[in-house]
Amino acid sequence: MIVRPNYLKMLKKYRDVPLVKILAGIRRCGKSTILEMLKSDLVACGISEEHVILMRYTSEDFDAQMADKDMYHQIRDKMKDDERYYLLLDEVQEVDGWERAVNSLLENTNTDIYVTGSNSKLMSSEISTYLTGRYISIPVFTLSFAEYMEFKREDHKTRAELLTEYLKMGGFPIVALGSFDERSAYQIVEGIYTSVVTNDIARRHKVTNIDLFSRVVRYVVENVGKTFSANSIVKFLKNEGRALSVETIYNYLEWLEKAFVIYRCQRYDLQGKSILKTQEKFYLADFSLKYCILGFNPKSIAAMLENIVYFELLRRGYQVYIGKNGAKEIDFVAVRRDERIYVQVCRRLPEESDREISNLLEIKDHYPKFVVTMDELAAGNVSGIKIVHLAEFLLMEE
Repeated sequence: MIVRPNYLKMLKKYRDVPLVKILAGIRRCGKSTILEMLKSDLVACGISEEHVILMRYTSEDFDAQMADKDMYHQIRDKMKDDERYYLLLDEVQEVDGWERAVNSLLENTNTDIYVTGSNSKLMSSEISTYLTGRYISIPVFTLSFAEYMEFKREDHKTRAELLTEYLKMGGFPIVALGSFDERSAYQIVEGIYTSVVTNDIARRHKVTNIDLFSRVVRYVVENVGKTFSANSIVKFLKNEGRALSVETIYNYLEWLEKAFVIYRCQRYDLQGKSILKTQEKFYLADFSLKYCILGFNPKSIAAMLENIVYFELLRRGYQVYIGKNGAKEIDFVAVRRDERIYVQVCRRLPEESDREISNLLEIKDHYPKFVVTMDELAAGNVSGIKIVHLAEFLLMEE
């Protein structure tokens, strides 16, 4: 088991704090392994194994008809004394009414509770009813480049080789742990994608026209990182001779978000200091999701660089927006407490230097400003703007 220390550090921060820790992310991003890491760390810290209860609600012996009372009593039966127990509950959304069971355990037992989940049932309104103010949500993402390098440490490849591989293969841990060619890797990712779209969305929301739903998802994937609206999707489908309402499109986008397939990036007006409700962009939970559907093309890397940088900023705890500065656009404005950074992303700087740098120069404040590029020779500093290679940015210390 390869440890992902950033998640372990975060979980240690909240250990024994009377909040339910909810780890949420797309299927196969590593949530179950993080619980295994946590269990090992608890035991290493002197907690007896009998007081660390790890329950998986996706195992073969899990009763699909289990309700909250069954879940509650099953866990209580494993608690033999009044000492503190650590409950690690994997994929809890499969249990109907899990929020009530977890709330009862939190109120009536001496426990520290950690749960994971992969779809919209985890983030239902029931959480607000039963766990208001009593939980903390910890997003789990696929592997960062730093984590990918750790997974591939035994391969003895150069950083440049690993970056090229990472850009092709993506960050799903199951792919990183193997030695797959592109075709095999994308088949694995396609299996994850199909499971999410078919089971977590289409089946759960009773989508009747799977073909049309899949076409909408494909449109979103094709246009990742671009500005589009529900109306633009409706017009696109109309040109193909298909009909779908704007309301249905909004539902589809919401379901994709709640299944952690796509993430919405809102636009922030730097002059008006307000979040705008139009011209949002969407990014994929992992860029390999695009390749498994559309195939890999070296030219497509440029379009996915924003996706990679966006998630690196999220991993570091930033709230991330698209910046609007008058008529100019900043790729990302990242805010974390009283910190802020501005980031422009481009594949080759010489071709795009005027736009990338001039847009940043027009921002009249003293927060750090970066241009992230794949250009090996472009690193440096221009009027206070740091130009860094993608690998340097992804591995940059806080």
